[in-house]
Amino acid sequence: MFSFHEKFAEATKAHFEAQLALLNTLTAKTFEGVEKVIELNLNAAKASLEESSEATKQLLSAKDPQEFLTLSAAQAKPNAEKAAAYGRHLASIASGTQAEYTRAAEAQVAETSRRINALIEEVSKNAPPGSESAISILKSVISNANAGYEQLTKNTKQAVETLEANLNNASAQLTQATTPRSKK
Repeated sequence: MFSFHEKFAEATKAHFEAQLALLNTLTAKTFEGVEKVIELNLNAAKASLEESSEATKQLLSAKDPQEFLTLSAAQAKPNAEKAAAYGRHLASIASGTQAEYTRAAEAQVAETSRRINALIEEVSKNAPPGSESAISILKSVISNANAGYEQLTKNTKQAVETLEANLNNASAQLTQATTPRSKK
C-alpha cells in the first residue's frame, strides 16, 4: 500500500544526499580553481622575478641615458603582453570553474526534477478524488521553477560569454596599445 509519508521521507533523504553531493562537487571544483590560480600566480611571480633581475642588469649596463631609455621602452611591450596573457589565463580559469559549476548544478537540478516529478506522479496515482487541481497546481509550480532555472542558466552563460569577450577585447586593445606604431 502507498504511504505518502514514506515516499516523502525517501524523497527528502534523496534530495538531502544529492544536495550534499552537489556541495562536495562544488567544493572540489572551487579548490581546483584556486589551485590553478595559485599555480598561475606562483609561475608569474617566479618569471617576473627572473625577468626583473635580467632587466635590471640590462638597464644598469646602459652606457648613456639614450640607451637607458631605449632599453626601458623595449622592456615595456613584453611586460604589457605578459600582463594581458596573465589576464586571459586567469579569465580562462574562472570560466572553466564556472562551467564546472554549471554542469554540476544542471545535473543536480535535472535529477531533483526527475525525482520530484516521479514523486508527484506517484502521489497523483493514489490521490483521493477531487485533488486533481492541487496536483495540477503543484506540477505547474515545478514546471515554472524549472523554466526559471533554465532562464537563469541561460543568462549566466551569456554573462560569462560577455565577460570573456570583454576580456579578450581589452587584451587585444592592450596589445595594440603597446605595439609600436610605424613612423610615416
